[in-house]
Amino acid sequence: MKHILLTLSFLASIHISYAQNPLVTDIFTADPTARVFNGKLYVYPSHDIVPEEGVQAPDFCMPDYHMYSLEGGNTWKDYGVVLDQNNVPWGEKNSYGMWAPDCIKKGDTYYYYYPAAPIDKSSFRRIGVGTSKSPTGPFKWEKKYIKDVEGIDPGLLLDDNGKAYLYFGGGEKLFVAPLKDNMKEVAAKPIKVEGLPAGYKEGSFPIKVNGMYYLTFAHVFANEGYTIAYATSDNPLGPFVYRGKIMDNLGNGTNHHSIVNYKGKWILFYHWWEISGYNKLRSMRADYMTFKEDGTIARVKPTLRGIGAPTIGEKIQVDRYSSISGATTNFVGGNEPIGWMVTETKMMGNVSFNNVDFANGTAKKIVARVASGQRIGTMEVRLGNPKGDLIAEFPVKYTGGWNNWETIETDLLKSVSGMQNIVVVFKSVWGADKILNLNWLMLK
Repeated sequence: MKHILLTLSFLASIHISYAQNPLVTDIFTADPTARVFNGKLYVYPSHDIVPEEGVQAPDFCMPDYHMYSLEGGNTWKDYGVVLDQNNVPWGEKNSYGMWAPDCIKKGDTYYYYYPAAPIDKSSFRRIGVGTSKSPTGPFKWEKKYIKDVEGIDPGLLLDDNGKAYLYFGGGEKLFVAPLKDNMKEVAAKPIKVEGLPAGYKEGSFPIKVNGMYYLTFAHVFANEGYTIAYATSDNPLGPFVYRGKIMDNLGNGTNHHSIVNYKGKWILFYHWWEISGYNKLRSMRADYMTFKEDGTIARVKPTLRGIGAPTIGEKIQVDRYSSISGATTNFVGGNEPIGWMVTETKMMGNVSFNNVDFANGTAKKIVARVASGQRIGTMEVRLGNPKGDLIAEFPVKYTGGWNNWETIETDLLKSVSGMQNIVVVFKSVWGADKILNLNWLMLK
């Protein structure tokens, strides 16, 4: 894949994005903290940008925070800027160091924690907090940072008994401190988390599963780079026992993650920079994660397919395939939004996409975003496998070139309901090696 580097500005209002992996492609998002509140999935990431000319910024240029919610099965809503660097009451202006945040609910209040460079120069980073009665804010930001806490990457655990713990730090040591009931002060001085392996660590994210405390964290192995690792304990304060890796290093870049159970499935959120080609411009992603019977975590391999389950009216980005044969994917050309396409489609080539939600069967048409050179043929949509029930057939026609995109639609040939796996099959009158470029489908 060729690499694309874009300068992206942040959004000033709510924005809708359709994506599997990466989840969002209109801005660069890193360090995703996923939370489920009242049955709804939210993600609180950081935001990478390209520094403007003349701006003095650290290697990672991060001016603010956005937040997202999953709408439907595949639509991510961007609520715009939650907190700008210059609105941190105690923070240094224009520091471009708004690193990984977290948000947690206790009672009827949402607490948003974030690191920032303090104006009093008392530490490299301090951690602040804001409160709201809504998971999407607006938040009221505390005028002072949390006393006795110095470091990055706040990770919060609310235990079954209502006690809360703040994990944080970056370097050879990670720290934990119990919080007071007000969630804005530590109840005791932070202590070092014992039992973790040597090496650089950051990105603490704690969870509790079946009575066991899991501390997951980014861990830099010698000659390997950032991985996602974990340790377990029967006490939230430790000591912990190192258990291994959840995810290997991705492309010699950083990684930072969170873990959430959503609708009965465990999901690992993380970031990768493959869509920008630059490891300081990252994009958040998500893949399913599995606990084994003995409580250990199976290694997660990154996919393009991700976790999306598109339904009627949402884009089915078939380039994030479940399987592919006789075709490839590449960065999309022309004036399409940044992402991938299915291309080099050969005679009888096919691409499958699992977990499409046809809902109650009300969809009557299917839409395709395509580009084609001088080819004649068909593109079939089938259920289950390349020889499954034919539910739609598109004619392949010249659109003006391989980067000249058109949106076409056709009738569904039969009523389909429920969750289905679909397969797109490419056919050409002349058996051409390249039949069609396909960006996405959509039920309507």
